[in-house]
Amino acid sequence: MEENKKPNIEQEDPNNSVEEMENTADPQGEDIQNEENSTSPAEDEKDALKKENSEMKDKFLRLAAEFDNYKKRTLREKIELMKTAAQDTLSALLPVLDDFDRAKKIAEADDSSESFSEGVSLVYQKLYNILKQKGLQPMESTGLDFDPELHEAITEIPAPSEDMKGKIVDTIEKGYSLNDKIIRHAKVVVGK
Repeated sequence: MEENKKPNIEQEDPNNSVEEMENTADPQGEDIQNEENSTSPAEDEKDALKKENSEMKDKFLRLAAEFDNYKKRTLREKIELMKTAAQDTLSALLPVLDDFDRAKKIAEADDSSESFSEGVSLVYQKLYNILKQKGLQPMESTGLDFDPELHEAITEIPAPSEDMKGKIVDTIEKGYSLNDKIIRHAKVVVGK
């Protein structure tokens, strides 16, 4: 009867886990896992959460920086759009300004019989000042070096003097810029 009282090692409880079997297999503790080499499930979960947290912080910082760049870019575009919003309207008024300039030039010539009345002169000055306030600037070109980024060469003529070679001899149509952006290139005659 004493044999029946001995615990039977071969008959194990199926509910026991593998770890319990390994730990109970050697009562002297030779097969027990080293605590230094193994981590508990709580520590594993903690490490995973730390890693996930650092990844989320990185994603958040990148997203915040991207959004900040987007705000700055759209603000720059908005300011640029506001500066050049009237470009079409001002470009449409440039031929009128050219006509005023030609009429004034003819009236101011010494041998001209036409006069540029004071009222018309006031209207011209008012129109010119309003356009200037809106950012329109005429480009000076006669006597300067020809620059294809600023000027459009209509024709080349023999230079009247040696120092006028490669320079603008005459301006046919003034060039204009709106807030430092060229809206019409000057049409010029270049000396060769």
